[in-house]
Amino acid sequence: MPGLGKNSRVGKRYSSSSAGSTSYYVTIVVFVALCILGVWMLASSSIIPSRTTSAFATSTASKSPPSRVSRKDPPQVMEDSPEDGIKGDDKLDGEDMDQGGGDGEKEAEEDSRSSEEGDEAKGNQQEEQQNEEREEANQSDQKEYRQEQMGGNEENQEHRSQVSNNEGDGENSGDQQLENHNSEAGIEERQRPELQQNEEEIHEQQQREHDEQLPESGDEENQQEFQQQQTESGSDENQQQGQPEIDENHGQIQQKIDQANDESQIQSDENIGERIDQSQQQSEEIMEGTEENKPQPEENKDEGTNENQLEPEERTKDGADENQVQIEEQFQIDKSSESQQEPQQQQIDEENPISASEGDQQQSEDKLNDPNASESLDGAQSEVSNEKNGETRPWATQADHSDTEKERRKGEELESNEGGDQEGHIEWKLCNVIAGTDYIPCLDNVKAIKKLHSFRHYQHRERHCPEEGPTCLVPLPEGYRRPIKWPESRDRIWYSNVPHTKLAEVKGHQNWVKVTGEHLTFPGGGTQFIHGALHYIDFIQQSVPDIAWGKRTHVILDVGCGVASFGGYLFERDVLAMSFAPKDEHEAQIQMALERGIPAISAVMGSQRLPFPSKVFDLVHCARCRVPWHADGGTLLLELNRVLRPGGYFVWSATPVYQKLKEDVEIWKAMSSLTTSMCWDLFTIKKDKLNSVAAAIYHKPISNECYDNRKHHSPPMCKEDDDPNAAWYIPLKACMHRVPVDASERGSRWPEEWPQRLQVPPYWLNSSQMGVYGKPAPNDFTSDYEHWKRVVKKSYINGFGIDWSQVRNVMDMRAVYGGFAAALKDLNVWVMNVVNIDSPDTLPIIYERGLFGIYHDWCESFSTYPRSYDLLHADHLFSRIKKRCKIMTVIAEVDRILRPGGKLIVRDESSVVSEVENLLKSLHWEVRLTFSKNKEGILCSEKSDWRPENLVDSS
Repeated sequence: MPGLGKNSRVGKRYSSSSAGSTSYYVTIVVFVALCILGVWMLASSSIIPSRTTSAFATSTASKSPPSRVSRKDPPQVMEDSPEDGIKGDDKLDGEDMDQGGGDGEKEAEEDSRSSEEGDEAKGNQQEEQQNEEREEANQSDQKEYRQEQMGGNEENQEHRSQVSNNEGDGENSGDQQLENHNSEAGIEERQRPELQQNEEEIHEQQQREHDEQLPESGDEENQQEFQQQQTESGSDENQQQGQPEIDENHGQIQQKIDQANDESQIQSDENIGERIDQSQQQSEEIMEGTEENKPQPEENKDEGTNENQLEPEERTKDGADENQVQIEEQFQIDKSSESQQEPQQQQIDEENPISASEGDQQQSEDKLNDPNASESLDGAQSEVSNEKNGETRPWATQADHSDTEKERRKGEELESNEGGDQEGHIEWKLCNVIAGTDYIPCLDNVKAIKKLHSFRHYQHRERHCPEEGPTCLVPLPEGYRRPIKWPESRDRIWYSNVPHTKLAEVKGHQNWVKVTGEHLTFPGGGTQFIHGALHYIDFIQQSVPDIAWGKRTHVILDVGCGVASFGGYLFERDVLAMSFAPKDEHEAQIQMALERGIPAISAVMGSQRLPFPSKVFDLVHCARCRVPWHADGGTLLLELNRVLRPGGYFVWSATPVYQKLKEDVEIWKAMSSLTTSMCWDLFTIKKDKLNSVAAAIYHKPISNECYDNRKHHSPPMCKEDDDPNAAWYIPLKACMHRVPVDASERGSRWPEEWPQRLQVPPYWLNSSQMGVYGKPAPNDFTSDYEHWKRVVKKSYINGFGIDWSQVRNVMDMRAVYGGFAAALKDLNVWVMNVVNIDSPDTLPIIYERGLFGIYHDWCESFSTYPRSYDLLHADHLFSRIKKRCKIMTVIAEVDRILRPGGKLIVRDESSVVSEVENLLKSLHWEVRLTFSKNKEGILCSEKSDWRPENLVDSS
């Protein structure tokens, strides 16, 4: 003990004189008093419960030296705050060291007497010589001791503190050898390393006695009850009963100390160190085994999680206390049902304590990535798991992965700039662009458009994304207001939200759109259906009853949609229309469609394929869309042929069908020749007398017989290695793909009627093929659907405090099978399913079940206007995308396309959710809820109206 060594040296240094002897005896008396006080303190701490001990330790921690022993705290310490627990540890260690000095009280007195007799017998000269020898030995021991304490790097300091007993034994052995050569007066100096060993032995004995008092079951609830009973019994009674127990224990400990000292004379320092290391390792393994093998209460086993293990971090606002409790219960219930279906996951939940703190969260690396086994559905993890098992990955990707080593390292460097303490440290600025409030980065890239050599194929309307996505924020239009709810929004929107009048001026007489006070109103007409879209829709079905809106035909493509009134009224016939038109061809037409609550994207029939798979649309519609279908060998019409399902229909209502002007007649002749060579059957031409128009309806073949019997192979058939599903930045080519005829191929037959097709696995999903989550594909499909039905019902609908009557436009930013969209079927919403280009290509499955979607890369901006969506859903998107681009860039894009008041739901790794949360807070978004469990997190946030004041530099 440092204090003991110091006092003993002072006493010896002045023992040559009477004054030195007097000081020596005074020092001995003070030391004995301190030892007695240490015995009393140790006796008190050994019987007082942890809560009381920690409180006492806090007041006296400054008097105790820091502990050099690394050990595991008893479970009771967990009830105290982290600060109390730390202080309690320091106090216990200090008491142990005082107690170690108290055990040598009698030996100290005997040493002092023998030292006095030696002084009188041998004389001052001999004593001074002995003192000098002892001081030299002392200095040598201290030097070695300091080197041992200072040696090694900081990472191994804890390990050296654990094996300090070994050092004590080594010094002990050396002191035993010095006894044969030195005077008995040197006992006090040699006693210091012995006391260090004794205090460790006493501490271990107290730890074992304390553990024996714990309930045998190891149950956390029983331990808490036991600790409360210990606390309620009172510290006075414990102090009275504890002193005899301590005395008895000290006798046993003293015997062990003597035995250890005897063995130390025989064994070398190296052997002693190995024995101590082994014993410490065994004790640690036993303690860890005890923690892991704690039995679960029966009620917790049934639920699959231990309530006492849950420490969720939830924060809700606007009186959402009930929702906070409800979402926690729903999260547990959902995990419970999944755990019962997967015993392996239940075992993981029982063995791994759960904490909202990331440092305390544990999760097995072997956890199955299965909708029935986990809330999270991460396809990438499942792919890696399949490859490890020797299976080949069954799902092709839309584009090759761009995860090169350079990009990976770049992503790692960006992490420090994107996470942690970003809140309040990011300076957001407004975009300084010509497009202003209507800015679409990939369609308004002025620099890239100026470099184009030709606009002949509408290249200037196609995507030209900047090399790095912008992080600026798009300003709000002056006087912006929260959108009108559906279905009222179909007929009128706020003029201040889309302050454009050109369409009203040009198309007002065709009933497209009109300005009515502070609203833009939509009478429901169009160029080809001035008297209303519903009449026109019924007219088409009357012309071809086999179309069967809402049953056989459910997903269609509307080309050149205008303000999308056709698609808007198709909802009444239970039909989904993917509507698109180029930006600024007619001012803000797509923006008006989205503001009305109608699905639409900004796109053009130009020089590249549309971002859709092949053979997915039941019907394609073009009402005077002004697309030159016959030009360039029919390239554009052949692109429609690629995305049209075999047996599907193409409805073309345009002036060449029913007018006899020279230009129209020439177009009709060219169109007729082209469709005939494409083997399209002109099913009928019907006139709409009310609207004074006519529609030509073509039928795509369901076999290759016509292709094989053509006299002129123009347009030609595509090469066999030409992938019809490749659609991301793929140039158009004037050729046709053969129709699938094998019963197991997609497109060989028509899907089930709606709504049965929503929940039935596609016929072409083979059980021998592994799904995204590792099960046979049909089972994977079903599990995914059941998973999202549970999550949406138990959490999203009731638990997040979302007013779904205010939600209309929804996007699933990382869709897999479309299960999330399918679970929202009964709500008045539509969902844009986005399949990432580096994810398994499951978009054909989404279309097969009667939903729609699009390919996209979130390292680029989406082809839509700002303020388009009411709710965005990102399931494990950010953890994947951060490997290739900045999360901050994606968050800026999320802010661009989400409306003020719109919601963002993020499900991802806890660390990633934390990064996203900090970025959203820097944008002044309201984080309504966060929840963390098993390194998985969920976040629900609402966009505010906040916009920064400063503009981005024009340079």
